[in-house]
Amino acid sequence: MGGGGFLRVRFDLSYDGGPFNGWAVQPGLRTVQGILEEALALLIRRPIRVTVAGRTDAGVHARGQVVHLDLTEAEWLKLPRGHELDPAVAFLRRIRGALSRGLGDLSGAIEVHLVSLAPVGFDARFSALWRRYSYRIADGPALWDPLERYFTLWHQSPLDVDLLNAGAAQLLGLQNFLSYCKPREGATTVRELQRFEFHRGEDGVIVATVQADAFCHNMVRSLVGSALFVGEGIEEPGWLHERLLAKKRDAKSVLAAPHPLVLEEVAYPSDDEMLARAELTRAVRK
Repeated sequence: MGGGGFLRVRFDLSYDGGPFNGWAVQPGLRTVQGILEEALALLIRRPIRVTVAGRTDAGVHARGQVVHLDLTEAEWLKLPRGHELDPAVAFLRRIRGALSRGLGDLSGAIEVHLVSLAPVGFDARFSALWRRYSYRIADGPALWDPLERYFTLWHQSPLDVDLLNAGAAQLLGLQNFLSYCKPREGATTVRELQRFEFHRGEDGVIVATVQADAFCHNMVRSLVGSALFVGEGIEEPGWLHERLLAKKRDAKSVLAAPHPLVLEEVAYPSDDEMLARAELTRAVRK
């Protein structure tokens, strides 16, 4: 149950971030949240506000995004429209149809894969244990595949994966990532970076994996962008940690391009720990 007697509903969804100006609603701009909430308002016949696990920037994609919304019990039970259907199944079918209509020629750019009633205390944002992103890099023209250009960074210079990993490993743990994010006023920039690693696949493309309990604004793109200096041999691996300790942004505070970045997965605790996790997170991160 959500607050005030409402039922809390969880959506698991994915989207191609290319056609959108990021996740969050912005007046006059097409955003993922805006399209989703318009589709929900069409179905439920009142304004619906969703809460997301992790906001994504313009051009950033998601394969494992999670949101929650609250409905009254009556709204939930009306979803099958008299048919012998589980309301969750009916909601999934109807939201897909509403999204397709709202997207028009972009139909398929946002897909809801699962609708479910959330356990007690679930909060898509505050209950999350961690978020995991991937970032694809093709380092050299021989690897530039035109069919993958919309979700792969075409990097001119060859990169040394061992150097990338040597630098990235020094940033792991609970740290103040002020040097690697755009801080919000009054918000903490302390995060626990759990994974930051690079792997070259059989196709030659490098994939970065970045996982943390949560991310500051622009943090993943800043981490990858800075790591590229190390991968090229321009900076020593220890330079990434030196920048972390400096807690400042300067001319080398660069953001990697958004289009290769994908939110892959959001992890949550067991159902009976949802509320405790949300309360703990909410107490330290607004």
